[in-house]
Amino acid sequence: MNTLDTKDYIVFLIYFVIVAGYGLWIYNRKKAESMGSKDYFLAEGSLTWWAIGASLIASNISAEQFVGMSGSGFQIGLAISAYEWMAALTLIIVAVFFIPVYLKNKIFTMPQFLHQRYNGTVAMVMAIFWLLLYVVVNLTSILYLGAIAVSAISGISLTVCMYFLAFFAIIITLGGMKVIGYTDVIQVFFLILGGLATTYLALNLVAEHYGSSGVISGFSHMMDKAPEHFEMILHQDNENFLDLPGLTVLLGGLWIVNLNYWGCNQYIVQRALGADLKTAREGILFAAFLKLLMPVIVVLPGIAAYILYKEGSGTFPTDMTMNGELNQDRAYPVLLNLLPAGLKGLSFAALTAAVVASLAGKANSIATIFTLDIYKKVFNTGASEKKLVNVGKLSVIVSMILGVIIAPHLGIDKKGGFQYIQEYTGFVSPGIFAMFILGFFWKKATSNAALFATVGGFLFSLVFKFMPEWVDLSFLIPSGFAVKSAASGLVEIPFLDRMGFVFVICMVGMYLISMYESRHGVKPVSLEVDTKMFKAHPAFIAGSIIVIGILTALYTIFW
Repeated sequence: MNTLDTKDYIVFLIYFVIVAGYGLWIYNRKKAESMGSKDYFLAEGSLTWWAIGASLIASNISAEQFVGMSGSGFQIGLAISAYEWMAALTLIIVAVFFIPVYLKNKIFTMPQFLHQRYNGTVAMVMAIFWLLLYVVVNLTSILYLGAIAVSAISGISLTVCMYFLAFFAIIITLGGMKVIGYTDVIQVFFLILGGLATTYLALNLVAEHYGSSGVISGFSHMMDKAPEHFEMILHQDNENFLDLPGLTVLLGGLWIVNLNYWGCNQYIVQRALGADLKTAREGILFAAFLKLLMPVIVVLPGIAAYILYKEGSGTFPTDMTMNGELNQDRAYPVLLNLLPAGLKGLSFAALTAAVVASLAGKANSIATIFTLDIYKKVFNTGASEKKLVNVGKLSVIVSMILGVIIAPHLGIDKKGGFQYIQEYTGFVSPGIFAMFILGFFWKKATSNAALFATVGGFLFSLVFKFMPEWVDLSFLIPSGFAVKSAASGLVEIPFLDRMGFVFVICMVGMYLISMYESRHGVKPVSLEVDTKMFKAHPAFIAGSIIVIGILTALYTIFW
């Protein structure tokens, strides 16, 4: 039944009062103080390691994961967990090699990095691009998927849900990064507690369907009834190969997805830029441990829903359909509707927490880039600190209004929300990552080479995406990196492989352009990089070894 009981509303109200009340308290307290732009946008020096780690996860885990990734678990299986488990390893790499460079060079925004390393043109192009991407794609997709889930569970109209989520996020975001960071700790608590409750219910439902009880029994039945859903490496004859193309998941494009997202993304990196190196690394390592837990919360329920749907359990066959067709993204909301009163309110709060935390983090990053990299440099170079903070707050409100307007028109194809977002963000990730990685570690990389990666990376992605529709590229693409399209008989390139190819092209192109310009006297400005910065504390190293050990064990078990 798609309604909330009185007990559910009480549980949710407690959550709302705690989070919104704390956000308003900090906001009102800050109004009476002199708050500079760095304090507002970065919470400079005030976030602890556990707040940084919790904020990273709260900002990352949203409806995209709860709804989209759970839907991918329904469709694909445990293999979709590669995004989460490889992210844990990626976070360690970012903590060791990326964060020290940012902190050493006092980088506060990603466009600022590009300005210092390349030039103002590259920085401005990317600042505008990131704003468009964050508002038109990310903010709207979080808002849209979140509203669909909240509406499906509560019975409240989609429009009202979007307004509510946007308003809730604004309350938190207006307090600045410090409010976001510490409210995210509360959000993660509800997110994990409610998420685990849903997983417990889902596995127990599977067990009960087969006449037993308990999560262990449920998990065992799931592995017996759908062994193909517990393969981490998909073979080429798998219908989902285009989404997760075999070993290249471990060796190819997924590295670009993760390294670009966690290491070159204002939305994420911003959490650590206001801390010292030791605190930042500890927070990122904490996030890596939490990442290992995420598939239990967002993927296993999707697989359980698949089993219950396939076996015709209860009302699952009808509940999983929308407009007469199977809709994989309904897996998580359908499960939540089966929770008992009170527990449903807790899981509802967890889903809302995930959506609101991500909206708040995204809105703050939009405000940071617009205020520091566009407004201050173009419209008002002499703006006071108070003016910058006010412009940032106005940017938050405007971006959220735009999100509400655009969200209803967001088109998500039959891939499901998570895969849709991953693929189309992947059109730009290879070029951006190439520009950053060479900007970090190769002093000869020039601004023109960076522009080539930015624009050329996007164009080459389009070529690899659409050329197979009319040109057979089988003579260029190794068979292990492509499949035949059933419709046209031509070659289709999995988007993760496509990202790998484009990344290599961007790297080679940047190298050739930079070497040519170097021979003609161009001397780029390099960042200050000291190899001593990469030395990590023994406790961090020990924690990293534990994470790597757990990942190795997981891939060994589910190979």
